[in-house]
Amino acid sequence: MSFVDRYLAVWILVSMAAGLGLGRLVPGLGDALAKVTVTGVSLPIALGLLVMMYPVLAKVRYDRLGTVTGDRRLLLPSLVLNWVLGPALMFALAWIFLPDLPEFRTGLIIVGLARCIAMVVIWNDLACGDREAAAVLVALNSVFQVFAFSLLGWFYLSVLPGWLGLEQTALDVSVGEIARSVLIFLGIPLAAGYLTRRLGERAKGRTWYETQLLPRIGPFALYGLLFTIVVLFALQGDAITSQPFDVVRIALPLLVYFALMWAGSMALGKAVGLDYPKATTLAFTAAGNNFELAIAVSIATFGATSGQALAGVVGPLIEVPVLIGLVYVALAARRFFSDPGPSAASPSVVPEGPARV
Repeated sequence: MSFVDRYLAVWILVSMAAGLGLGRLVPGLGDALAKVTVTGVSLPIALGLLVMMYPVLAKVRYDRLGTVTGDRRLLLPSLVLNWVLGPALMFALAWIFLPDLPEFRTGLIIVGLARCIAMVVIWNDLACGDREAAAVLVALNSVFQVFAFSLLGWFYLSVLPGWLGLEQTALDVSVGEIARSVLIFLGIPLAAGYLTRRLGERAKGRTWYETQLLPRIGPFALYGLLFTIVVLFALQGDAITSQPFDVVRIALPLLVYFALMWAGSMALGKAVGLDYPKATTLAFTAAGNNFELAIAVSIATFGATSGQALAGVVGPLIEVPVLIGLVYVALAARRFFSDPGPSAASPSVVPEGPARV
């Protein structure tokens, strides 16, 4: 392992601290970063995510996707976890923990509705999950997201609260806005990764592609991840450090959500007979959220300085350290599976040479 790979968790924590420090110490940095946006998300964040996802999606063996799409033990639980249990759990936790803070509560519910299609590929890869399964599940989530996000937003913010006699909120977001977000944050890196593999293997063969090219582009996933973390924390550094109690209030239901969704999904995967790589993929795709979409919708609907937008930003700030911790938990849990998948001494070791991420 390289020096960077060996201390991955340390670099993530350093990146978080650096972002917070920059956001707090450099006047106007957050405003400057937020001025140039893509679908309501800072362009630096968008670029960081694209750089982060591209190498991982270039590793996917797309000729194996057919075996994943026919696996009902994986696909059906994923759909239920992502589009039934996940939003319902976040709705319940938001009302339990934030009954007196409607803006934060609404922001959390929106986070729960936005199912993960981006950063999950990194956590899955670090935990030695099934890359092909991850590619299929994030693609499936993206399709459902385009058609189901607005409908679920209407149901959980207006219809269900009305039935329960709770406060109602309107959410105005179009299918076109959601589709644009999916295209940018999943479509572009997915197309780039697919074309890189197809053209690379056609020109030089699979052995060259996996032993020569992937080790060269692989480290950029880690660089993109760390850059994205710095920018995320810098964007809200001042708000986070000046409103610590608000951040703690938002963080508590998020911590419970990530723990319950991940552990429950991992246990469900084992119960239905999935091997370690696929159970891991099921757990991380169910626990993660599409914070890019949640932030964009909150900003577009309620404003950049709203409590809903702050809740959307706190989402990934909690998700990043929690899910990197769950990577280690997942690797430790491999001994409970009859097929533990690829061996790894740490989250940064993967089967393909020195390309660790």
